[in-house]
Amino acid sequence: MEEYGYPNEDAIDRMRRQPKHWANLIIIGINILVFAAVELTGSSMDTEHMLDWGASWLPYIEEGQVYRLVTSMFLHFGLNHLGNNMLLLLFLGDTLESLVGKWKYLLIYLGGGILGNVCSCFNEWHSADFYVSAGASGGVFAVMGALVAILLRERGRVGDLTLRRLGFISLLSIYHGFTASGVDSYAHLGGFIGGFLLAAWLYRKRDRNQA
Repeated sequence: MEEYGYPNEDAIDRMRRQPKHWANLIIIGINILVFAAVELTGSSMDTEHMLDWGASWLPYIEEGQVYRLVTSMFLHFGLNHLGNNMLLLLFLGDTLESLVGKWKYLLIYLGGGILGNVCSCFNEWHSADFYVSAGASGGVFAVMGALVAILLRERGRVGDLTLRRLGFISLLSIYHGFTASGVDSYAHLGGFIGGFLLAAWLYRKRDRNQA
């Protein structure tokens, strides 16, 4: 099966030339459609309305509404929030999906995003400072973390993407999350770590001797 194979360089080149980003495009499409539905039924800036749609809030999750760890990943507070996340996902997600395939990509995106939300909830529980959170940032940072893990195994470069460049962007983004207000920085950090670990487990290094 593709997701467990060990493709040689020629197979990777063929994969890159073929249309293969439908998983990433579907995730982006779902985010946009959900945002439109939220706006048509109320406002994405209305906290109560976002809770009705499945935003994350620790007291509800503790009551058993664990599904919010997933549904909150497809909700955004305002158009700017949506646009920033989807632009990052459009470019980084396509690259990751090209390298690992659609099923591994979905596992990394969703698994890393859920871990990011879990880390966010743990921080809320520890600090007793509860807040409503939503956004695809955990999944986006999971994609970043996964690409960093792959670049480490590929000697720092995959195509035009370099470890130095992506590492700098990742560190800057995580730092910004911890210094800016209204940003769920623990979801970012947890997503990054989750994506890194999942990619380290799932990614199969290319056989350079066959190039």
